[in-house]
Amino acid sequence: MAFPKGFLWGGATAANQCEGGYLDGGKGLSIADVMTAGSLNKERENTLVVKEGEYYPSHIAIDMYHHYKEDIALFAEMGFNCYRMSINWARIYPNGDDEIPNEDGLQFYDDLFDECLKYGIQPIVTLSHYETPIGLYTKFGGWKSRECIDCFVRYCKTVFTRYKGKVKYWMTFNEINCLEMNSWNGAAMLEEDLQTKTQAAHHLFVASALAVAAGHEIDPENKIGMMYGGLFSYANSCNPADVQANIDTMHAQLFYCDVMCKGYYPNYKLKQLEREHITIQKEPEDDEILMKGKVDYLAYSYYMTLVAGEKTAKAELANGNLFTGYKNPYLEQSQWGWQIDPMGIRISMNELYDRYNIPLMIVENGLGAVDELKEDGTIDDDYRIDYLREHIKEMEKGINIDGIPLLAYTPWGCIDLVSAGTGEMKKRYGFIYVDRDNEGNGTLKRYRKKSFYWYKKVIASNGADLD
Repeated sequence: MAFPKGFLWGGATAANQCEGGYLDGGKGLSIADVMTAGSLNKERENTLVVKEGEYYPSHIAIDMYHHYKEDIALFAEMGFNCYRMSINWARIYPNGDDEIPNEDGLQFYDDLFDECLKYGIQPIVTLSHYETPIGLYTKFGGWKSRECIDCFVRYCKTVFTRYKGKVKYWMTFNEINCLEMNSWNGAAMLEEDLQTKTQAAHHLFVASALAVAAGHEIDPENKIGMMYGGLFSYANSCNPADVQANIDTMHAQLFYCDVMCKGYYPNYKLKQLEREHITIQKEPEDDEILMKGKVDYLAYSYYMTLVAGEKTAKAELANGNLFTGYKNPYLEQSQWGWQIDPMGIRISMNELYDRYNIPLMIVENGLGAVDELKEDGTIDDDYRIDYLREHIKEMEKGINIDGIPLLAYTPWGCIDLVSAGTGEMKKRYGFIYVDRDNEGNGTLKRYRKKSFYWYKKVIASNGADLD
């Protein structure tokens, strides 16, 4: 069966992983601009300032800043009718707390959106995708400070007003729950203690809710969602202890969705904070702000599933550069140790829709792999086609069997870009190959992969032809 009429097919990127031009057009430094390259076995280093002689992948990335017309034309050739991207906050407000926005930065995104709309591609825009201006860390210590709320809302009002009529779909914070694992990406801060992370999360919630209210006021046509870093887990066994451990694992993640979709803190979280003597400093109006600023839809990433359970020496841990839980004997793993689970995408759709009853978007999905560029300029990536095909099949079941309103599908890294986790280029997701390596060498020339032509056929058939 085909997907619903008007379904949004596209791809996804983040500015810090693709744009480059890191100081062009008056842009300031973002938190990504001080992250060195790493690998599966070597963590990226946060140098806090740009050090001479260090390689920072975000500084050039794939140079979409200067290639966006070429890249959007390739997206249009595939048939995209949407493109999930982010605005680099530091391109609009270079220091984060500036009183006046940077006109060159605003004009860049005007031009980029116009290029999309020329081809009938609807932008789906993430307002903050691991691109907090580093000035907000330097001056305030990042999102542990309430000062960041006003800075973010000022930025949001600026872009909502500037791009009214050009952008309809927005998301506030990318993978907001990843603050649990990485406080630098998630909240521009170095502290990892629960008290500080909980307070920072509250500031993010309030900022998001205020942005939702402002976006609706500026343009009632705006649809503003949240973005969940799709961590979904199964119990390691039918042992009740494993089942409860899995509930606890999912509570730690879905708490973020609960606040942003329901408008209040769930009881299980309040009890946890009480047990651990964590106090949230709130302003009197905060609870009302959260209730009034609930999101319109829930967008999320889906790459893999986890297995959680009671801690035991008998359980074999999965490999991977993220927390991947126990090994699932029923699933294969990617080269980076992520457990591949197509059926899980349908399960995730049901879990989220049953819990929140608002429309969904799957805004990241894909297979990171090492691709080989042949002498004739072709790339045979059947493994990627196989991965995406099986996931799309399960999405279709979620829509047509389970009745879930899924609005969009935007596979991650539709054009090769820098990995957020490792800073590598060799971990490629795209339909379009970019000639650039882990050390920053290469021509930046774009090549169509085999999956490019396959996805073009998928879109043209509205998901009916997956062969």
